[in-house]
Amino acid sequence: MSPLKVLIVDDEPLARARLARQLQDLDECELLGEAGEAESALEQVQRLDPDLVLLDIEMPGRSGLELAETLSGMAAPPAIIFCTAHDEFALPAFATAAVGYLLKPVAGEQLAAAIRRARSLSKPQLKAASTTDTPADTVGRRQIKAVSRRGVELLPVASVRCFVADSKYVVAHHAGGETILDESLKELESEFGDRFVRVHRNALVAVAFISGLQRDGANYRVLLDGVEERPQVSRRLLSGVKSLIEEMA
Repeated sequence: MSPLKVLIVDDEPLARARLARQLQDLDECELLGEAGEAESALEQVQRLDPDLVLLDIEMPGRSGLELAETLSGMAAPPAIIFCTAHDEFALPAFATAAVGYLLKPVAGEQLAAAIRRARSLSKPQLKAASTTDTPADTVGRRQIKAVSRRGVELLPVASVRCFVADSKYVVAHHAGGETILDESLKELESEFGDRFVRVHRNALVAVAFISGLQRDGANYRVLLDGVEERPQVSRRLLSGVKSLIEEMA
């Protein structure tokens, strides 16, 4: 697997140095460069074509949010993980191509988890997730906000393979791992029903990632590209799921 090419953008030299040290511990990452303000960062993005930008928000001149909006408009935008000391910017970050929102001081394990999520997205997926104008046949948010002990996470809907209800929570399974959401399956189905199909009372699966059906004793499970999770298909919905897969073949 080729290393993820990373650019660090932060006006504080100590913050850049901390992130650079943490990246050295991650074999799957290659540090391309550093920038202390937005204009220099934009020039380096255009010249070096990084896969990922670790971006501060409050900087002299153009803010990180303004830079992120510019990057989101590129033909093949890099993934963006915000690294900031301020949690009040989480909602504005929804309008950008951000795949992570980490609070300083950034812990190494939190950075590693956010980078795993970023790696799960291709640049075309990031472009689709960050497009300003929502296509007419697409309903709902481009990203879902999840708040956990690790901070605020912005999960691109385009990366989700399935939503599975577990007790009082819903778990989103994606190529970067699992994310717990404080939303009901019914709410998610109502919002994203154009891209996800219900296969069980406790599961929605992304139509684009369905790769087949697998027999499991008397039951069937849906196979999904990029994750090990195999949601069970209820008997009531089985014929509809089979028909959908036949249409996709």
